[in-house]
Amino acid sequence: MPWKFFWLPALGILSVVLVLAACGSDEPELPDTTAASLMAYLDEVDYQANWSLWPDSTEKYPGEDPHGALLTIRMNTAAFDAVGGTMPNGAIIVKENYSPAGDLGATTVMYKKAGYNPDHNDWFWVKELADGTIEKEGMVMGCQDCHADGTDYVWGPQQ
Repeated sequence: MPWKFFWLPALGILSVVLVLAACGSDEPELPDTTAASLMAYLDEVDYQANWSLWPDSTEKYPGEDPHGALLTIRMNTAAFDAVGGTMPNGAIIVKENYSPAGDLGATTVMYKKAGYNPDHNDWFWVKELADGTIEKEGMVMGCQDCHADGTDYVWGPQQ
């Protein structure tokens, strides 16, 4: 086979690879482990419009302390696909905590970041009040202690 015929298919394959690499994902790069970065990421991906509810749950289902009287849990694809098992790096679970009247009181977030907190399965925690004030972030002892009995620190409806 002459050399020019060898290079034509190779160039075609290389072109396809480069185009696919340039397209990438519509998802922005995962955030670092700061509340500001994580909350900005959630705004950027518009999690309320684009992420799934916890399987077989609804918006504003009955909750209990320490979260709201009504709860809504949304999760990215990585978390949704792993419900009931070990969550992968990059899993994000957002719990909206509402009053009995349906007013948002706080948003609590679990974000699994490899290497962040190996003693507690690498979870990073945030609690943001409805006014945007960050009340808690990081290795939050109360969150870690309460969630320790969940599968990979995760609790949800029907669990």
